[in-house]
Order: sequence, then structure tokens, then C-alpha cells
Amino acid sequence: MILGICGGTFDPVHYGHLRPALEVMDALAPAEIAFVPNAQPPHRDAPGASPAQRLRMLEAAVVGQPGFYVDRRELDREGPSWMVDTLASLREAHPGRSLCLLLGTDAFAGLPGWHRWRDLLSLAHLVVMQRPGWTIPESRDLERLLGRYRIRDARALHDKPAGCIWLQSVTALDISATRIRTLAATGRNLRYLLPEPVREIIEQEGLYGDSGSA
Repeated sequence: MILGICGGTFDPVHYGHLRPALEVMDALAPAEIAFVPNAQPPHRDAPGASPAQRLRMLEAAVVGQPGFYVDRRELDREGPSWMVDTLASLREAHPGRSLCLLLGTDAFAGLPGWHRWRDLLSLAHLVVMQRPGWTIPESRDLERLLGRYRIRDARALHDKPAGCIWLQSVTALDISATRIRTLAATGRNLRYLLPEPVREIIEQEGLYGDSGSA
């Protein structure tokens, strides 16, 4: 059975994170999708909300969706939240299970800048959530990666524990955490950009009010 892994800062979690993951669930039938909030994002500034607040928002967001759950292993681990370490930990916990790392197109385009990125496919499959109109950026590293590991039949994701790349079309949602934080900082209405329980946490706790661009 496939375990999907969706990592990120989730500062805050919103429908741009959740809807593509749900479409992957519908298309590829993973048994579960784990949302893994990071503690110390190595490729961006420190989050505006605390780890505990981001965890609470993410847990509130996935309540009621079968198969979605929150995995806090990066929050409990010291040091930078390298995805390769997370996948190694998950592989140790699930030796023969198919692991699929879900990546947005921007994350995939930046993959060659990730820590030990060449080791990722020895630990998991990559599922690139491809929005309409997106084209693969010009990159020799990515071209070689896709030439070697891209598959055309999704059944291979179920048959092997790791080592494949699958491009999955998803709905384009022009929602960003940066925009949400900016709206929150100026007192604008966040309704319909993120789950209602997440909006309530942001408003009740006054999150992002002093640093909308954090």
C-alpha cells in the first residue's frame, strides 16, 4: 500500500496544499497521506507561526478527511528539516512499503538544490503535482532524472517501494501562504482560502498580525 508524504512549512496550511493532495489520493489510491510540517526549513526564512501553532492548524485542517494524517517527526528532530532524513526515517519504519513524496512543480524545479537530492529516489517515488500549462524547466539534472526514472504507468508506484517519478495533473489553485499572511496582517477576510478551523485559529490567536511577510 502506498504512503504519500507531503512536507512543508504549512505557515499556514491552505487549500493549495490540501486539494492537490486529495486529487493524488483519488488518482493513485494511496492508503494514507502524511502531512509532515518541518521545524527548521533549510531553504527559507523562519516561519511566522510557531511549530506548535503550525501543527495545531494542520491537525485541524485534516480532521474528517479519511487517509489524511499529520506526522510530527520533523518537529521532534533536532537540526534542519532535511527531507532525505525524513524519508530515511519513514523507510526504516516501513521497509517494504511504497513511499511517494508529493512535490509541487516549484519544489521539483528546485530539486537539484536540495540536500542529498540524488538519494531521494533510493528512498521513495516522486509524485510531481503538475498544474495545467506547466512545462518542465530547462535543467540538465532534471532532464536526466526524468529520462531515467519517469514512468508512464502508475501501477509501478504500487509494485515498487521507490525509484520512480510520476507526473500527476492537479487543479491549479492560485493560493499562497505568503498571500494569506499578508491578508491576515492587514485584517482582511481569509474565508474560502483555507479550512474554516484554520482561519479560526489564525484569528483567535492573532497570527501573522505583526509580520505579514514573515
